[in-house]
Amino acid sequence: MRASDLWSGFPPLGWGVEQTEDVRNQRLESLGQLAGGVAHDFNNILGVIVNYASFVVEEAESERPDVQMIAADARQVIRAGERATHLTHQLLAFARREVVRPERLDLNEFVAGLEETLRRTIGERVALIVRPGAGLPPVHCDPAQIEQLLVNLAHNARDAMPAGGNLVIDTGCDDGRVRLRVSDSGRGMSADVADRAFEPFFTTKPSGEATGLGLAMVYGIVTQAGGEVGISSSPGLGTTVTVLLPPALGDSARVVADPIITDGRGETLLVVDDEAGLRDVAGRILSGAGYRVIAAEGGTEALALAARHEGSIDLLLSDVVMPGMLGKDLAERLVIARPDTRVLYMSGYAQPVLHSEGTLEPGVALLEKPFTADDLLTAVRKRLDG
Repeated sequence: MRASDLWSGFPPLGWGVEQTEDVRNQRLESLGQLAGGVAHDFNNILGVIVNYASFVVEEAESERPDVQMIAADARQVIRAGERATHLTHQLLAFARREVVRPERLDLNEFVAGLEETLRRTIGERVALIVRPGAGLPPVHCDPAQIEQLLVNLAHNARDAMPAGGNLVIDTGCDDGRVRLRVSDSGRGMSADVADRAFEPFFTTKPSGEATGLGLAMVYGIVTQAGGEVGISSSPGLGTTVTVLLPPALGDSARVVADPIITDGRGETLLVVDDEAGLRDVAGRILSGAGYRVIAAEGGTEALALAARHEGSIDLLLSDVVMPGMLGKDLAERLVIARPDTRVLYMSGYAQPVLHSEGTLEPGVALLEKPFTADDLLTAVRKRLDG
């Protein structure tokens, strides 16, 4: 079952009332599975964030603050935030609402660069073995999505090997396609479970402990890239997931970009976001880097501030989805009045500025939330200089 099959709309004409009710019940049950799994994962993450943030405050307010302890606790908060980011990417990828940025990718080089992340994912009990194939042609994929794919498969493999084992990632060529294969020595799956492994919401974990999106997301990523994915498994003999991707066309030469200087040069930026905390964070980062910042909580206020501002506004940094006026509508109205103003969108849900296939509309620049200070400063500088 594909992810899109589950939410494909109303049943066809001619279906009886009982069949329609069965479909409705199946979807409600699936939504319950999704909600329970997401709530379970986010509650765990929030528990880490709230408690470690409390530790930071307690230590900072003590008579003799331990700076190293504060830094260590703050790093735990950051790690939890990264886990939450990964979970939201899973949800967006499943719903096909994530921005797709395909590029030429050397899988061998990419997997090598991801080894440290994968080792952290699987833990010390599982040995990671990477076997790169020779003469591998590049593929045309979104690196962030391939990372999600590998991390999800590594996570599943770790859960299948609670006592430890081996996780093997190998690449090669198969009938003119590029093969990426992930194998574990875990407990494996029965034939009926393996047959349903890519179904959205299907999971063998207890209710509320998983969303059942991991392998469905893997399926969506691979098919969106024009490839195929299959799974083979036997109880007690482990599981192998094989991904076949078409090779990229054209010149395979890589273009190495020059490093970007992210400091501001006194440019004026109009920052618009209805979330006050995030608006303040962006303003603090940008002001500290040498930009002049004008902040607004929505489109109407932003246009009013721009009308009263006597100088130039070099860049509009706007959230995509806001109450009252979408960021796209704000940008169109502002650029009519100020044609020299460049636009950079920021969003965790960017559907209004995406094509149906998930790619950005021509000329649109997007910074995905959540972002780091480096992400923000790099995106702003590139947009101003581009």
